[in-house]
Amino acid sequence: MESKRHVTVEPAAFQGEAYSAAPRDAVLNGHKPHVMDQEHFHDASERILDTISKVIDGKADAAKLALTVLLAQGHLLLEDVPGVGKTMLAKTLARTVDCTVSRIQFTPDLLPSDVTGVSIYNQSSRQFEFRPGAVFANIVIGDEINRASAKTQSALLECMEEHQVTVDGNSYQLSLPFMVVATQNPIEMEGTYPLPEAQRDRFMARISMGYPDRDAEIQMLETHQAVSPLDKVTPVVTANDVAAMIATVQQVYVSKAIKEYTVAIGRATRESAKLRLGASPRSLLQLLRAAKATSALDGRDFVLPDDVVDVAESVLAHRIILDRKAASAGDTAQTVLRGILSSLPVAQEPPGAWRGDKQSA
Repeated sequence: MESKRHVTVEPAAFQGEAYSAAPRDAVLNGHKPHVMDQEHFHDASERILDTISKVIDGKADAAKLALTVLLAQGHLLLEDVPGVGKTMLAKTLARTVDCTVSRIQFTPDLLPSDVTGVSIYNQSSRQFEFRPGAVFANIVIGDEINRASAKTQSALLECMEEHQVTVDGNSYQLSLPFMVVATQNPIEMEGTYPLPEAQRDRFMARISMGYPDRDAEIQMLETHQAVSPLDKVTPVVTANDVAAMIATVQQVYVSKAIKEYTVAIGRATRESAKLRLGASPRSLLQLLRAAKATSALDGRDFVLPDDVVDVAESVLAHRIILDRKAASAGDTAQTVLRGILSSLPVAQEPPGAWRGDKQSA
């Protein structure tokens, strides 16, 4: 009987070769990425977003958030009903970057070694050689991640958090940049293994695509009939460009007031009577990283409170758990977060303080 397991790697850079562990301080192509100036950063991000908009109609916000997660060195969970473009968005984002891409079709019989790799005995050299799995790529697309068993899902935990894989006692560093884009269908639950809280917490943001509006849907019917626009997508930035954009995001200034505001959001979720589980410390760190990427995409080198608010729902909603009474009363994680954000005061700063100007101190 033919196996249903499906793993593809584009291009297959590691197939047929032994793989050696990279040092933990490895950087892209042996060089530390440089910081882009604002003009080049804007041009690169616009090229990526324009390319995505030609394939995914009417989903500019989802495209921007996907790019935000990539530049913030996070991972993205696309969750919605079938046919709304989850996998299409993941593939398009991957193809805009000239780097290695792998796609894993998660099924119940998928093994952890299919994801991470396996050591094989080489009779000629009389040694075990490591054969990398599909996770050894810059962008890893995981289709229907909740169809795989919990054991296979857990194979992603280490690589998503530490950017490395440990097999047979040896650790192998993953290439930079590295991003996991996973999709799942929340409606059809038969034969699925829901992601545990520890797994969901590894994803920086969750996006629900939703249905396109009327005009976007008509445009899709006009342009997607004969050929998929995905076939025409070519890389518009290199892996070096993305690494430089990530380095630029890391240099975005965050004032003390922004850090205090971020912590206040997290503590408010833990103290809310409507929530059984609040935001973790990891989620607050990723919230701040996403806010820095948002500010950079908006052309600023400093974070404003609005940047934190803009990404708070996408970053935190899938990490918190409602109290049963709140759920029965019709509340959702999104509505609770909106209530918290609307009630929290934002510290008033003098002019220039958000930018870290010395004269404002």
